[in-house]
Amino acid sequence: MERRSALKNMGLAFGYAVATPTLLSLLQSCKNKPAYAEWVPSFLEKEKGYAMAQTLDVILPKTDTPSATEMNVHAFIDSFLDEVMPLEQRDFVVMKMNKFYDKVLAESGKETLMDIEATDIEPVLQTYLRKRTDEEEEAHSEAIMSYMEAIMKGGEASLDEEVASYSFANDLRDMATWAYKNSEFVGEEVLAYDPIPAEYIGCGDLNTLTNGKAWSL
Repeated sequence: MERRSALKNMGLAFGYAVATPTLLSLLQSCKNKPAYAEWVPSFLEKEKGYAMAQTLDVILPKTDTPSATEMNVHAFIDSFLDEVMPLEQRDFVVMKMNKFYDKVLAESGKETLMDIEATDIEPVLQTYLRKRTDEEEEAHSEAIMSYMEAIMKGGEASLDEEVASYSFANDLRDMATWAYKNSEFVGEEVLAYDPIPAEYIGCGDLNTLTNGKAWSL
């Protein structure tokens, strides 16, 4: 359990708690942006950025609320990788991303990530976002911790592609949800929002207080 806690304290691999206001501002500029197929990432290779953007819209699709890419979540994550994340963690994320999308390509039979569609991503994402048993989570955490310990000591290490894919899918979902909820539009128009909170109700029912909506961050 101590090793699992240590892993979580590393920032859930993305470490997004230290995002800067400048990066967060990317989440607000959702108007007049080009389609993500034409987007040129700052850090990721174009095809990886395209695949990630599609994956984000599978995780947070457009319904009666905007999709992840409409909130610029893809650009935020790319910039965070480029400007904020420590090198060791960034390399770790890229390694896991490569294994995940190698799986997508293998399952789809497509040659490049520029050819994949949401229907190619959905089954792979569903596999790696399924609820794991406690034993699986413990084994995966142990494998990841051993990998990171070896890398941080300057050694070489490898990580099973299944463990890497599980880790990437879950980290991307967590990061996407966090970034999405921090966008100005979602915070003010989708979540329960009170710019000047005053009254404290310690035991109120959420359905009564906010129509079941979570509070804006």
